[in-house]
Amino acid sequence: MVFWSSCRNDFESEPSNGRLEFSRDTVFLDTIFSNIGSSTYNLKIYNRSDQDINIPSIRLGRGENSEYRLNVDGLAGKSFEDIQILAKDSIFVFVETTIDINNFQNPDDAFLYTDQILFDTGGNEQKVELVTLVQDAIFLFPKDLGDGMFETLTLGEGEDAVQIEGFFLEDDELNFTNEKPYVIYGYAAVRSGKTLIVNAGARVHFHADSGILIANNGSIKVNGTASTDAALQENEVIFESDRLEPRFSNVPGQWGTIWMTAGSTDNEFNFTTIKNASVGLLMDSNDGDRTLTLRNVQIYNSANTGLLAKTGNIYGENVVINNSSQYAFLGSLGGKYEFNHCTFANYWSNSFRSTPAVQLTNFLQISNTEVVVADLIQADFTNCIIYGNERREIGLSQEPSAQFNFNFKNSLIRFQDETGQFENNPLYDFNNTSIYSNIILNQDPSFNNADRNNFNIEKDVSGAENIGLQNIQPPIDLNLKNRMNPPDAGAYESVNF
Repeated sequence: MVFWSSCRNDFESEPSNGRLEFSRDTVFLDTIFSNIGSSTYNLKIYNRSDQDINIPSIRLGRGENSEYRLNVDGLAGKSFEDIQILAKDSIFVFVETTIDINNFQNPDDAFLYTDQILFDTGGNEQKVELVTLVQDAIFLFPKDLGDGMFETLTLGEGEDAVQIEGFFLEDDELNFTNEKPYVIYGYAAVRSGKTLIVNAGARVHFHADSGILIANNGSIKVNGTASTDAALQENEVIFESDRLEPRFSNVPGQWGTIWMTAGSTDNEFNFTTIKNASVGLLMDSNDGDRTLTLRNVQIYNSANTGLLAKTGNIYGENVVINNSSQYAFLGSLGGKYEFNHCTFANYWSNSFRSTPAVQLTNFLQISNTEVVVADLIQADFTNCIIYGNERREIGLSQEPSAQFNFNFKNSLIRFQDETGQFENNPLYDFNNTSIYSNIILNQDPSFNNADRNNFNIEKDVSGAENIGLQNIQPPIDLNLKNRMNPPDAGAYESVNF
């Protein structure tokens, strides 16, 4: 046995002779922003023959000037020689790129960059195409202070002060247009007394751990408008991460939040989608007028909470929130809230969830011994759907020393109490018409596809159909369709699937 094993010819191979097979003939690296690295894509090379083969050369068509980078069977570079593949075996080629759009003469805002991976030479040459769409953008980021340090913002005061990587927007940066997408690193902050205006059709992208911060007496106004073509949504404003590859399109927690800090006021979001954040919108307290207005807003895939308010003052209509690891909406430490024709859903499936879609409290637990309370002045939900994949999708927690005023009208709610745990709790007395009026419990809303954030409801099937109170704003739904008489609950009028 020792004799025969010493004579094996595993490493004797023959040339590939153009007989390689590939897992794909073109590698599409999807869309990337200028100067932001792509994901790593793979290509598999197969040797289907009964003989070990040798590939004389593997190289990029543009050579060392190529913007692509390769890793062939564990070796990094742009050209390789004498790569072995055993009989009936395969190897991987990994491809990635980082492209600076400014290295090209007169580039468009978006252009295709292409190259080829060439295998062997002459008459035996085989090739696989490489294609990447590169998009130019306006980059906003904190100053580099050297030694790995970057500009920071200070939150809080005294011992409670914390610093986060961020910067204040200058006056000439306070209008986001739709000419190019914006890419933000760190937290872009709006100074006191200033307003950030986001035009219809703008696209705002965030790097990891980044977001927007609105300071005391500052504001943000997002002016998305109804699109002429609902399929294109060209006039909607979208906030999402800077990873444009399709596999990142619905991954929660890729960036931080849009944080309207205590004292910010008169914030508005119209025809806006916010997706894949840690917290979609974070609204801190303000003792004055309305702090936040939401019209035709969608918030999806939040790693923590979709809409989180602490003593907030919020009005919302045609709002849809889904897929949060904790709450779709958390109204904490009191406040004042009014929601009409909104869909608060939570079909989170990435991990275990025991929290309801909608939670209201008039207190905040600071420590084991300290509790802060504030009046819940108003929390009105009219013509809404509150549903999800948990049995109880509303949660109400009251501290008796402060006001706790809430009201649900003409809404579809999921609240199943099979064990009778809440039957003696007056907060969940669905027969009490002073706090629950014309409520439908536990009937399937028949959403089109909750997993894909499609919350249209099915005609003649949905439990939310025709249960709405008439003459409640807004008169059109999120599809720009006139509401019927009586209207359906939620952000959408029912349709035939």
